[in-house]
Amino acid sequence: MLKTEDFDYFLPKELIAQTPLLDRSESRLLVLDRETKQIEDKSFKDIIDYLTPNDVLVLNDTKVIPARLYGNKVDTNAVIEILLLKDLGNNVWETLARPQKRVKIGSVISFGNGELKAECISKSDMGICQFKLIYDGILVEILDKLGEMPLPPYIHEKLEDKNRYQTVYAKNPGSAAAPTAGLHFTSELLDKIKEKGIEIIYVTLHVGLGTFRPVEEEDIEKHDMHSELYIVSEEAAKRLNEAKKSGKRIISVGTTSTRTLEANYNDGFHAECNSTKIFIYPGYKFKAIDCLITNFHLPKSTLIMLVSALAGREFILEAYEHAVKEKYRFFSFGDAMFIK
Repeated sequence: MLKTEDFDYFLPKELIAQTPLLDRSESRLLVLDRETKQIEDKSFKDIIDYLTPNDVLVLNDTKVIPARLYGNKVDTNAVIEILLLKDLGNNVWETLARPQKRVKIGSVISFGNGELKAECISKSDMGICQFKLIYDGILVEILDKLGEMPLPPYIHEKLEDKNRYQTVYAKNPGSAAAPTAGLHFTSELLDKIKEKGIEIIYVTLHVGLGTFRPVEEEDIEKHDMHSELYIVSEEAAKRLNEAKKSGKRIISVGTTSTRTLEANYNDGFHAECNSTKIFIYPGYKFKAIDCLITNFHLPKSTLIMLVSALAGREFILEAYEHAVKEKYRFFSFGDAMFIK
């Protein structure tokens, strides 16, 4: 039995990156060679040296919405925080509400000067509530005005420029968190990658609770992933299938791209809009991807389990120990790793 404890490691708090670097691509890059078990210290810009025209780079083009809202209960004026997680259609959203005990079915929360209201229509465990949003106009514009970027709880510094919690290629609004492996790419670096003859393909996974919810079960197999919406376009599926057929390496940027591709792959890639609860941990056989560019993940998280499935738990923990020793920056605004 694989235990959650098996994916723990020691991390000094000062290594948790609080702010993004001035230049995205100046991050460091730890390169892991699965064949030789070698570890190399590089700069993220060096990623281009590891890519050839026989590679396809798959990026998640989701866009983070200012999904954190602070409002007041209409009847008691109590302050309630809502994090929009998933659009369920018809202006109903799955959310995390805090403090949940103050929210009852029928509670109405008002944001701004009442420009946006949210009525609770259902409640479940883990702080999850469904709210019906009531507003006039365009929701994205209202959120831009009233909402905040939903930075993870381990980031305590204020984000000066909200675009820094957004990839330079973010396109499809809907995420409650950034696909952080993509934060290291600049437009210039992507242009250089294209010039080298490397194909870039975009898929979409709207990051929700499934990506960052902690594992609380001792036996990891009992952990229940939360579903997240993904989209693979017809063009993306066609190009991915051609790449597979011609023996190209499929390199996914981030665990969200990885989960999209692995959930989608079934005797080939398919055009679809679907939800996935795929949970990848050691023992999983990868079908879609060959290599991964990723950030450093929280101890005991589903994401460190995913990278352990690809590179081996012992090798990952050894690499993390090396990263701590070499003072790499960790988590969302931190440095990157290339598993080849």
